[in-house]
Amino acid sequence: MIQVKLVKSLIGSTKPQIDTVHSLGLYRIGDVSVQPDIPATQGKVRKVAHLIEVSEAKQGGAD
Repeated sequence: MIQVKLVKSLIGSTKPQIDTVHSLGLYRIGDVSVQPDIPATQGKVRKVAHLIEVSEAKQGGAD
């Protein structure tokens, strides 16, 4: 799983870029979403890499 955070404004972005960011579950600056690390998500991340930060999601749950 990867954690995706919107760090830049969508103002001035193209419609496909905005739609891609929304498909990642991000709408406002500072929004964070956890997504599966699959090829489809990796493609979305590459498309809007200049607007987001990506990190490995921290594992939660009982140990």
